[in-house]
Amino acid sequence: MSARSTAVQLAIKASIVFGALFVVSVLLAAMPGHHPPTVGSTENSGASTSSATPQQEADHASMPGMKMPGDEKSSEGQAVEDMSGGHHDAHSSHMYMTAMRPQMPGDEQRAREIVTQLRASLEKYKDYHVALDEGFKIFHPEFPQPEYHFTNYKNGFLEAFTFDPARPTSLLYKKTATGYELVGAMYTMPKRATEDQLNARVPLSIAMWHLHTNLCMAPRSEAGTVDYTKFGLRGSIATQEACDAAGGHFLPVVFGWMVHVYPYEDSLDKIFAMHMHMD
Repeated sequence: MSARSTAVQLAIKASIVFGALFVVSVLLAAMPGHHPPTVGSTENSGASTSSATPQQEADHASMPGMKMPGDEKSSEGQAVEDMSGGHHDAHSSHMYMTAMRPQMPGDEQRAREIVTQLRASLEKYKDYHVALDEGFKIFHPEFPQPEYHFTNYKNGFLEAFTFDPARPTSLLYKKTATGYELVGAMYTMPKRATEDQLNARVPLSIAMWHLHTNLCMAPRSEAGTVDYTKFGLRGSIATQEACDAAGGHFLPVVFGWMVHVYPYEDSLDKIFAMHMHMD
């Protein structure tokens, strides 16, 4: 085994061991020189978000399934609910979505190839026990969710470097009376990735990648009495200034880039939708 292969394996193992504490730093380091989209303008994005903040703030963002720093369970529960469906709003100040680009030659074919590879790789995960056995972790099963993310942190680490349609970061399941039903998957990229880099993976003429943005976490002193009309991913506070005035902790970007894929749907617009299509 080459020294390079050994180093890569050691890096992967280290990322799994340290999990939430260090994987964000690794993901960010994988893409030096890039920054989250400048937010605060609704132009072309369909979302209103705030301007970027210093690096030390940006480094707090984490991937799905990882606890946000200093957060209380109730705040994290809102993040879980928001990212798993039912509260996404393209015009929300807590959501940034990529603009749909004009379709280029090859985009549709590329998207269909992604779906074909993904569908084949997901077949074994229709038994959710296989996913658990292979290292996928359920993101907060204690919170009721329209869709449950089963996240593989090794896959998430690798996604910072390379893209394999057959290797999603997360699997998406619906809760059933007897367990979980597989409905789709999610790809991720570090939040510092550019939209051109996202487009190179999943065409932006077919899919809209999204970021969760502008989270003002309530002061710890208000634990148990938090006003969630103001704080959290559905609260009214969406700027650094307003969050500072309220004594909260502001995160301009929560988690990283995400795109959902529902490969069992019958058209590309449903397959690359924000949420599973409901008849």
